[in-house]
Amino acid sequence: MIRSLGSKTPKIHPSAFVSEAAYVVGDVEIGEGSSVWPGTVIRGNLSKIVIGKYVNIQDNCVVHSEENSQTTIGDYVSMGHKVMCHATLVGDNCLLGNGSTVNSYTTISQGSIIAAGSVILERVEIPPNSLVVGVPGEVKRTISERHIELINKIWKDYKMYAQEFKSAGLEDSDRDKFNDPNV
Repeated sequence: MIRSLGSKTPKIHPSAFVSEAAYVVGDVEIGEGSSVWPGTVIRGNLSKIVIGKYVNIQDNCVVHSEENSQTTIGDYVSMGHKVMCHATLVGDNCLLGNGSTVNSYTTISQGSIIAAGSVILERVEIPPNSLVVGVPGEVKRTISERHIELINKIWKDYKMYAQEFKSAGLEDSDRDKFNDPNV
């Protein structure tokens, strides 16, 4: 379901996929080739949420911005199932593993992986190309070539899955009124 809230209206690139079972509301932009999967909530009621190109936000995720703090999700980002994201920034080419939690006002720099189940505390800044594990999340090391390959495989797979679901007509039936080719 895609909804406006007052004057705040989602802008969705025509090539993006938004599941009929997702909820996108308010000041939200979704970029080219991105996908939003069933059970996901993207709620831009307090501040703007900008989602880049070829981002996949998998089943049952929550993305919410804080008041006066835009949330920006870079390009080629994968959010695994059940990710809770209140970050200020998730940089390009990041992977947030299944069930991870990224709390308010955090920065996840480009090329980083947050391992499944990890919790990033408020106001933490994760350096570029970091592998973060644990509760609370700690940088364990720099990502390896196999991690880079994994990041690229996931966003490419989800690009393909999204096209399959779009072709089958499994996206929100109201989405055409929210299409914005300028996103």
